[in-house]
Amino acid sequence: MNIYVLLYNFGTEKEGIHSIELKGRTIVLMFEEKDDAERYCGLLEAQDFPLPTVGMISIDEIRDFCTKLDYECKLVEKNFVPKTTEDRLLISPPQKNLEVETWNEEECKEQNIDANLDLNSIKENLEKLL
Repeated sequence: MNIYVLLYNFGTEKEGIHSIELKGRTIVLMFEEKDDAERYCGLLEAQDFPLPTVGMISIDEIRDFCTKLDYECKLVEKNFVPKTTEDRLLISPPQKNLEVETWNEEECKEQNIDANLDLNSIKENLEKLL
């Protein structure tokens, strides 16, 4: 099954995937319908978030990608209706954007993370998605 994800800097060395933070977990959103993914992009843009590109990919590839990075993935199904406040984040982005530009090797060292390993692993996994 193919799904849609939101990608930043598509086709560049700084390519990334849109995710949200929820209760200390990183969650990658997957959309069953392209229209829902595009609508979410429009909501991000309206909130002055960077505008992602909608990309189609196999759901299995995204699940593997998330498993390797200890992320979660959530599928926003066609005609999804939120039942909780947390569910609303799957159809409407949060008001606050994490400043990924401020991430650097020093911060990773403080958190005991190997920045090169993580960045290379992420890059390899994203390249596999294409």
